[in-house]
Amino acid sequence: MTQKNNDNRIINPTESNGDLALDQTLRPKTLAEYIGQENIKENLRIFMQAAKGRSEPIEHVLLYGAPGLGKTTLAHVIANEMAVNCRVTSGPAIEKAGDLAAILTNLSAGDILFIDEIHRLNKTIEEVLYPAMEDYALDIIIGKGPSARTLRLDLPRFTIIGATTKISLLSGPLRDRFGSTYRLDFYQAEDISKIIKRSAGILNIELDSGACEQIAARARRTPRVANRLLKRVRDYAQVKADGQITADISLRALQMLAVDELGLDDVDRKIISAILEKFNGGPAGLNSIAAATGEEMATIEDVYEPYLLQIGFIERTPRGRMVTDLGKKHLGVQGKEKQKLLL
Repeated sequence: MTQKNNDNRIINPTESNGDLALDQTLRPKTLAEYIGQENIKENLRIFMQAAKGRSEPIEHVLLYGAPGLGKTTLAHVIANEMAVNCRVTSGPAIEKAGDLAAILTNLSAGDILFIDEIHRLNKTIEEVLYPAMEDYALDIIIGKGPSARTLRLDLPRFTIIGATTKISLLSGPLRDRFGSTYRLDFYQAEDISKIIKRSAGILNIELDSGACEQIAARARRTPRVANRLLKRVRDYAQVKADGQITADISLRALQMLAVDELGLDDVDRKIISAILEKFNGGPAGLNSIAAATGEEMATIEDVYEPYLLQIGFIERTPRGRMVTDLGKKHLGVQGKEKQKLLL
């Protein structure tokens, strides 16, 4: 599967171009509107209230977790709660020290700089960032050779919010400079249902409780996937029905999208089937699974495998990946259902 095809997966939790406008429309503005992650929200309330009481910006914050769980949204919520501006960039976008200097020198006191994919900052940029985070100063080297000298520019007190899906790739010195670190977990089913109902209200979608439950069950416990499924089901209801989403309409739409009751699609089932049929259920090495399925190793490990591990369908062992009894049972049920549909 090419990268382009992977981006078009309905249940791919990473952000696609089609998600940008939808995310802007549905993004909550305050902690009260932000559904789920209750422990993080309570900590942030205390954290921000204390900073406001001292008339100070909050300490630097690091958010990590799987794609689609709301790290970017939470950064904007923090900015709104603190009533400050939020500048947005990403690790790969900051290629030179001059790029970072231009961003930092344009910040005002209290502003938030949100750096997505912060684990992808190169080491040179990190070294420029250290004094900016600790001392609110920017060291610039002017000239070359023996005549070179360092100029220190004072910066206003600002806050960096970093987001990453791979905290292990963050260097120790950079990680230590964040005052607060929060891990976003996968959402509970009831929270996903609340998110779907809220999104349906904003988008003026008529949705009954049965349809909401069906979409929530297939959303892989991820808000971005839930909103994307809701949008696709809405399109189906608009074309094939009167626009109102009932349980029957949503079921037909989700079957057309080939997303089963646990949120697995054809690629997920192909990976499980390959381990079962070609490697007798495992253990199988990641490179062997990639060869058997035609997928890239990195794609399997970063995109498909996390959810299959989360729901207990495969497990990692020192010798390779194995399909669990739950995975075998689910694939068997799916096979029978597919035969019935063909008949």
